[in-house]
Amino acid sequence: MADDIGEKRLLYEELKVAEYWVVDVQKSQIIAFAIIADNGSRRLVQSEVLPGLTIAVLEEALRRSRTEDQAQVGAWLLAQFQQQ
Repeated sequence: MADDIGEKRLLYEELKVAEYWVVDVQKSQIIAFAIIADNGSRRLVQSEVLPGLTIAVLEEALRRSRTEDQAQVGAWLLAQFQQQ
């Protein structure tokens, strides 16, 4: 995780990648960054590349995937997207 948040993020900043997400499956946590023009980044709570997609919804899907099968998680996600 430290390498993903540190050195790899710096590489993506240099490459001007629009968004960079680090997924910690063990903690069901997603750390999302928007890469900004001057080779920096800032944390996101909602995707700017995929408008309306909140990181919290993705984290909940990760948590659900521990106790539910893929079809159930997929149906839940689809319901979340339809509410928006």
